Amino acid sequence: MTTLTPVTSRPRALTFGNVWLSVALVAILFIYPFLFGKTLNFGISTLLFAGFAMSWNILGGWAGQTSLGHAALLGIGAYAMTLLATPERLPPFLTSPLAPWWGALVGMVIAVAVAAVWGWLTFRLQGSYFALSSIAVALVIRLVAINAEWTGGAEGLFMPELPKLFGFDLFDRKVEYWLAFGFVVLTLVITHLIRRSRMGYALQAVREDEDGARALGIDPARMKLLAFMLSAALMALGGSLYALYLQAFEPHTILELPLSIQIALLAIIGGRTTIQGPLIGALVLSIFGEVFRNVFSNANLLIYGILILMVTLFAPNGIMGLFQKAGSKLGTAR
Repeated sequence: MTTLTPVTSRPRALTFGNVWLSVALVAILFIYPFLFGKTLNFGISTLLFAGFAMSWNILGGWAGQTSLGHAALLGIGAYAMTLLATPERLPPFLTSPLAPWWGALVGMVIAVAVAAVWGWLTFRLQGSYFALSSIAVALVIRLVAINAEWTGGAEGLFMPELPKLFGFDLFDRKVEYWLAFGFVVLTLVITHLIRRSRMGYALQAVREDEDGARALGIDPARMKLLAFMLSAALMALGGSLYALYLQAFEPHTILELPLSIQIALLAIIGGRTTIQGPLIGALVLSIFGEVFRNVFSNANLLIYGILILMVTLFAPNGIMGLFQKAGSKLGTAR
């Protein structure tokens, strides 16, 4: 019978190291638009996918539940914001300058509700049922988006011109960068809070050994469900910002399985059991993809393939795991 060692807090030095690494990464992202103002599209895209990867990691990393359908939750946020931002689709009493942001909130609520039902039906089963169900649920949501008239069908939706918010033009790339930056910081802070909370310790116990966690009085299904609902809310929030960034989208681009896989790979390659791993994974893959885009067609696919092979062979715990291992060796050498 497998025994489970209760998760204890890490040394204070390691905890502070985590915090300072996050602060350093946030500082780099903060100064980026001042140094590289002509490449804001790249910066916004990188930030959004970093936020998606960290949101995915709450479920896929801390709870150990691999989802291949998170693009559906992202899509819910994108559709909700765009629909409520379109006055022609709303009754007159609902139209207001804040309607798009109410749409973002509605998208989060719907995504959480979908995650609650989805998780309740699957988390009491063990094995790969959840990963398989995530593909099925995402496919159903995609089919609804393609066939429903109110979603724009296969042609998708266009974000209409939005009223200024506190004097800021929401289609200004600088404004969009700071919104994406706020999304990343929010997700990073939430991840830190989870890591140091009782919920975080319970999720790690569930990830390592569900039977052992149950013996400690932890309800694995409940903990996974909480992680899923939080992950869904953040994905939908990011999806609303993604719709703002794209300005036009269709089901074939925003609800596709490859997008879900890409988000999962960012976290896995960066280090799914670490706080900053998904963020670092998004930064590394985005930079490599941009560098080689003009050299190879389908550069992203090539980079993902090479990095997956390298991580599998040399760094099964991801890029962050490799850094942590090197840091431990240096500390031991001292």
